[in-house]
Amino acid sequence: MGAVRLYLTAVAITLFAVTCAVQGCPPSDRAALLAFKSALHESKHGIFNSWVGTDCCHNWKGISCDQQSRRVADINLRGESEDPIYEKSHRTGYMTGTISPAICRLTRLSSVTIADWKGITGEIPKCITTLPFLRILDLIGNRISGEIPAGIGRLHRLTVLNFADNLISGPIPASLTNLSSLMHLDLRNNKISGELPRDFGRLGMLSRALLSRNLITGTIPSSISQIYRLADLDLSLNQLSGPIPATIGKMAVLATLNLDCNKISGRIPPSLIVSAISNLNLSRNSLSGLIPDVFGPRSYFTAIDLSFNSLRGDIPKSIISASYIGHLDLSHNHLCGRIPAGSPFDHLEASSFSYNDCLCGKPLKTC
Repeated sequence: MGAVRLYLTAVAITLFAVTCAVQGCPPSDRAALLAFKSALHESKHGIFNSWVGTDCCHNWKGISCDQQSRRVADINLRGESEDPIYEKSHRTGYMTGTISPAICRLTRLSSVTIADWKGITGEIPKCITTLPFLRILDLIGNRISGEIPAGIGRLHRLTVLNFADNLISGPIPASLTNLSSLMHLDLRNNKISGELPRDFGRLGMLSRALLSRNLITGTIPSSISQIYRLADLDLSLNQLSGPIPATIGKMAVLATLNLDCNKISGRIPPSLIVSAISNLNLSRNSLSGLIPDVFGPRSYFTAIDLSFNSLRGDIPKSIISASYIGHLDLSHNHLCGRIPAGSPFDHLEASSFSYNDCLCGKPLKTC
């Protein structure tokens, strides 16, 4: 009996040790987090003051673990937040340093958010493309430079890719179109150059594509119109040229199309006027020809801006048959003739029609 008791006691101690081990994070994950932390510096709020003790799954600010494996699953560090730590000091955070490649040793990461710190520099670690479970990669609002890792397309589970408001340069990697689960792409306000991938339409789950304020050249790929779920497309403030693909106007759920401040030429496709688009901005381009006279009950615009182009002819009379137009800007073109009477013209100001060749009628001078 004594031997049995000793054996059972040994088993119980072993099980207790295993249970305790499972409850805490693995030492390898803790070491990776501390190496990641050592490359960053934040003194305003003491974000990293909580990163003490052996269990990085317990009360380490911004760290979450998988409940079963206790592996680190989420890093969520935001410099602008409603967190009480920021509210007490009435100011946002500021962090400097770089993102250490040690983050890649956290092989069970599902989401990485290191956002709005203003002072984080360096490049995106190339090894981040080897994290097989990554769904969210959000590095908005820093000073990260270098190029988007060429192997970004390996992250097949990625649903959110947000590198906006940084100093990222170079082209959009061809592999990016392999991200078949991607729903939100935000690359705004960087220094990205080169052309959009011709097979951009392979991003079949994409609902938002925000690429404004970059140095993107070339033409708009017609394959974009194959993205059935795309609701918001912003390519403004780039150096795009060539025509607008007419097929974009046939997209089922596209509600916002911003192409302003490019070098786009050719005519306005009539399909854009009778589409699902409600916010259309084509201003500050080199569009020419007539404004399509195809407005009708399907034309519903909260805003339509065609200003600063080379459009000619008169204002199409069919505009008065649109179901709604909230804001209309036709200024700085070569339009001529009488401004139609009735809605939406009865609530528009003269600035909507200024700097044209010979427009007349309310709200401008009488004809």
